[in-house]
Amino acid sequence: MIYLDNAATTGKKPPEVLKAVSDALVASANPGRASHSRGRRALDTVYETREALSRLFKINTPERFVLTPNATYGLNFAIKGILKTGDHCITTAMEHNSVLRPLYSVKGLEITVLKGDGFGFIKPYEVLENIRENTKLIIINHSSNVNGVIQDIEGISRLLKDTNIPILIDASQTAGIIDISWEDFSLIAFPGHKGLYGPQGTGGLYVSPSIQMDTIIEGGTGSSSYDYENPLFLPDRFESGTLNTPGCAGLTKGIEFIEKNGIENILSYEHSLISALLNELLNMDKIVLYSPKDVSKLSNSLAFNIKGLDSSKVAHILDSRFDIGVRPGLHCAPLAHKRLGTLDTGAVRVSVSYFNTKEEIKRFIDAIYKIKNGV
Repeated sequence: MIYLDNAATTGKKPPEVLKAVSDALVASANPGRASHSRGRRALDTVYETREALSRLFKINTPERFVLTPNATYGLNFAIKGILKTGDHCITTAMEHNSVLRPLYSVKGLEITVLKGDGFGFIKPYEVLENIRENTKLIIINHSSNVNGVIQDIEGISRLLKDTNIPILIDASQTAGIIDISWEDFSLIAFPGHKGLYGPQGTGGLYVSPSIQMDTIIEGGTGSSSYDYENPLFLPDRFESGTLNTPGCAGLTKGIEFIEKNGIENILSYEHSLISALLNELLNMDKIVLYSPKDVSKLSNSLAFNIKGLDSSKVAHILDSRFDIGVRPGLHCAPLAHKRLGTLDTGAVRVSVSYFNTKEEIKRFIDAIYKIKNGV
């Protein structure tokens, strides 16, 4: 299959990721719960993942990386660990349900949703203008999972620096792809199975030293076992239960793959593929594009529709006739589709990775040409 659904999960992992997962499964043990050699090795495996994350994201305190099953858990930890009844939160219409649903589950929370421009892009002053006395958290995705638009999170951080209001970044579409200064933000949630090329069931939440959060999950941590409450120190405070050691082993190798190839080189190559897609789609009739024409404003995704065809129909034809995998529908982001005007039809999302080729892009374009012309 020509796999162009990498915004959901990278379709191909580096071979060393697969080997690391297999090796860890063969020598399974519980990290932090045993003093024997295999238990110590499992604990080392987990710590190596934190060290790899620290290197890649230039954070010199590995313990600030709380390991989670995915970005959704990290977002829930931050949202429900900080926000309370009577608080105010600012977010955007381009957020995923992994932000929206936790927000709307907090009883008595005041929520301001910024719409942005026609592509959903938010200008920093829009955030500043909506701050209230009871604003406790600002949540914004680095890049939309629908149309790939990159938000100016650095500009927002600079403008809001003196407010001391925590900023939570959803880096689901950019961790491992777009380099930013992580220490400029209070909290960053990220998955391991997308741009970091790790296995599914991995991810994390970066928590800056200035942040204090309540726990929403409690349990065994392998530390302070005589207490009836979770430890106060990180990462143990938020890591109850057995961690995904095989997943951590694979995630470390995924990060090493990025370090070897260079995060800038990966983005440059993926942008070359997106640029090729944009150039062709913009010159086709019957194509409605929901992403900016400037590739520098995009991550590794774009969204479009063919006039007169439902997005699910297009995706089905691509899959069944051409063996090409894309994502149709609402992408778990209903407010984004409302903003883009695609709430009724959904949109076809194409998302590339470092393992896709220009020949695959050409074959995709040929398939779209045939579908739109009924050939």
